[in-house]
Amino acid sequence: MAIKITDECINCGACEPECPNNAIYEGGVEWTMADGTGVKGAYTLSDGSVTEAHEKHQPVANDVYYIVHDKCTECQGFHEEPQCAAVCPVDCCVPDEMYRETVEELLAKKDKMHL
Repeated sequence: MAIKITDECINCGACEPECPNNAIYEGGVEWTMADGTGVKGAYTLSDGSVTEAHEKHQPVANDVYYIVHDKCTECQGFHEEPQCAAVCPVDCCVPDEMYRETVEELLAKKDKMHL
């Protein structure tokens, strides 16, 4: 399951540098699959659509930091717990019930992004 940032976010930015997949962005900032990963060329997103690694995507949120679920691996293969949740001073980094994934799926996603 990916992690999401709730509306309680105070925009402190503590979470962003902790993400090993660069899946966390400041509100209003466009994202790409290539940011902080080894992705090159075409990449298939979880909804089945295909994007180019450097293609810019609209921000998921405009007012608070957000997590791109296609890049979130809950820190599997890097840390024992999601680092965004570990450093969040207001506990607004929580499991995103819309994106449920097994540990095996999260590790496969990690491997796909970090060739």
